Amino acid sequence: MDVLETIKQQIAENPVILFMKGSPNAPQCGFSMRASQAVMACGQRFAYVDILSNPEIRAELPKYANWPTFPQLWVKGELIGGCDIVTEMHEKGELKPLIDAAVAN
Repeated sequence: MDVLETIKQQIAENPVILFMKGSPNAPQCGFSMRASQAVMACGQRFAYVDILSNPEIRAELPKYANWPTFPQLWVKGELIGGCDIVTEMHEKGELKPLIDAAVAN
């Protein structure tokens, strides 16, 4: 399977997926740490992909998403955004209902 197909499959099969550096319990950069903490605070299970151990995904996802940086949060197949957007949505109370609705279906 080519990398683009893998990316599409990951996004399609996981209602909430975070492409990040490291893992939620061991993030490898501050932006990934803040984004994963915001998602974890919502209390729902979510998938993640460590782009540091998946260099092909790290190279191809920004082109597919038309979003140059990591982390990237995807909910129900839609790119929500990176660290700043995810953190701001969490602070405003907008992230939890979005994630709850995605996981409930």
